[in-house]
Amino acid sequence: MLSKKTKYGLKALTFIATRESDLPVQVSVIAKSEQIPQKFLESILLTLRKSGILGSKKGKHGGYYLRMEPLDIKMTDVMRVLEGPIAMVPCVSLNYYEKCDDCPDEHKCSVHKLMIEVRDSTLKVFRNTTLADLSNTNG
Repeated sequence: MLSKKTKYGLKALTFIATRESDLPVQVSVIAKSEQIPQKFLESILLTLRKSGILGSKKGKHGGYYLRMEPLDIKMTDVMRVLEGPIAMVPCVSLNYYEKCDDCPDEHKCSVHKLMIEVRDSTLKVFRNTTLADLSNTNG
């Protein structure tokens, strides 16, 4: 299930990407437009800024802006920043692999095999989807 953090992050990124102006967008504007609690949104945007997806500017005309074109922001990157591992179980994760404690042999495990298929299908969608796709912008 998608966390509210990730859902709100995607909505905020899409909002920023669809703005007519290249000026930074204030948190309060995004929060009001997308109906996201402002304090929670501030935390999400800070996470996206630390990851390099967003930049920020302080001051009267400050706010957040995209550091890349929407066409260059892949959903795999956004999902990993906000949601963590894409795989549903750690034994099939590409970036956060951990052996399951309750599994003696993951190569014979039916859950492992199924979760590899789920991971691969999910990755295909995320790798082939950019912020431009979500926001209908051409970059």
